[in-house]
Amino acid sequence: MQTNFPYDGVPTIITARLTLRGHTPDDLAASASMWRDETVVRHISGRPFNQEEVWARLLRYGGHWAHLGYGFWAVCETATGNFVGEAGFADFKRGIEPSFAGKPEMGWALCSTAHGKGYATEIVQAALGWGAHHFGAIETVCMIAPENAASLRVAEKCGFAEFTRSIYHGEQSILLHRILPA
Repeated sequence: MQTNFPYDGVPTIITARLTLRGHTPDDLAASASMWRDETVVRHISGRPFNQEEVWARLLRYGGHWAHLGYGFWAVCETATGNFVGEAGFADFKRGIEPSFAGKPEMGWALCSTAHGKGYATEIVQAALGWGAHHFGAIETVCMIAPENAASLRVAEKCGFAEFTRSIYHGEQSILLHRILPA
């Protein structure tokens, strides 16, 4: 049996400093290291993820691309090839009210060593550019913890605006949305 990695349907996006590409099994160690970092997860889950959970996450990313035509990218510095994070669109089928079912959910997470470099804004803008071409003019959403000031600034810079607050898994969340230009 032959398997192609990354999944053939994942586009590669190159920005001034970064490459967004499909995940491969070789990304497990770097991704697991990121998701173990308490600085990274403090506003996402509040707890580090183990390798098994990260492996399931990587498979879920591939499944999004294979079944929905969009998903998350692995993000690397173009000059060094170093893994710096993950970002993209998903449909996690979240049990949240109000529901944003059917709307692509934008998300991003960066290794703590990549914080403060402007990478998140660069990544989100690149992904949104791809999304405008892929989705057309539709509403996209993101969900951010109120304490995550850095991500809220990135979302605002990229055109997201708060539309409500909700509780998700017992934690307060800010729901933001953006209309992708046609």
